[in-house]
Amino acid sequence: MTVKTEAVKTGIGFTTVENIYVRGRNLSEDVIGKMDFVDMIYFAATGKEPDAPTRRMTNAIIVTATDHGLTPSAISARMTILGAPESLQGAVAAGLLGAGNHFLGTMQNAAQFTQDQIGNLDMDSSDEDFAAHARDVVKKFRAERRVLPGLGHPIHIHGDPRTPTLRRLAGENGFDGKHWRLLVAIEKAAEEEFGRLLPINAAGAVGATVSDMGLEAIWARAFALIGRSAGLLAHLMEELVNPQGQKIWDLILDQDDSAELAGYGKGAKK
Repeated sequence: MTVKTEAVKTGIGFTTVENIYVRGRNLSEDVIGKMDFVDMIYFAATGKEPDAPTRRMTNAIIVTATDHGLTPSAISARMTILGAPESLQGAVAAGLLGAGNHFLGTMQNAAQFTQDQIGNLDMDSSDEDFAAHARDVVKKFRAERRVLPGLGHPIHIHGDPRTPTLRRLAGENGFDGKHWRLLVAIEKAAEEEFGRLLPINAAGAVGATVSDMGLEAIWARAFALIGRSAGLLAHLMEELVNPQGQKIWDLILDQDDSAELAGYGKGAKK
């Protein structure tokens, strides 16, 4: 019996002996030198180039996600390059694998939150409509012991410095819409409910903006991964001249009595 198999193909790109094509355009003649990186992100993913406001806003989001210091993703990348100095790609991958619901992936969570909770609100809804809806959302999440995505920060307890800048840019580019209005109302309702400020953080700002850009929530995580890839590469380049991975390893060994007994502690190297 002969089993008929379907051809395996993609609509994104293909290669011939003479040329490479992306979304039907000749890469060498029509793309390289004519599209910037953000243009290419949208073009490869959707077949369409972004308009100017979308391009500017996306650039801002990617820049926002690039680096936040020695975060778990950066530490993972540095520790990987310590063990496998030949594997730049492995170290970047290790850092990206930690982009989950606690770190970095929170941008997607916040975007999904604003989209799920917007209900019937639109830009014609009054401030009181938004406020009443926000109070209901906060009370529901509190009763269910659920975290409000996009709010709160362990360091920036008086307000995330990135949030006003991102909202200003969202407004300048036409993306300060109903999802932003909802998140601002939820921030106020949460302060009333909990008796303390839970400021809109960068994840919330990006999430609301991505939603007001009309994009699916997963785009928020995609932008975070693209930006953080550049940040991880920066950490790995620094690791070449200012190693921190070994210091982290030594710090752990110095606190581990079993490692010392095995001959690895107090500055000893495996």
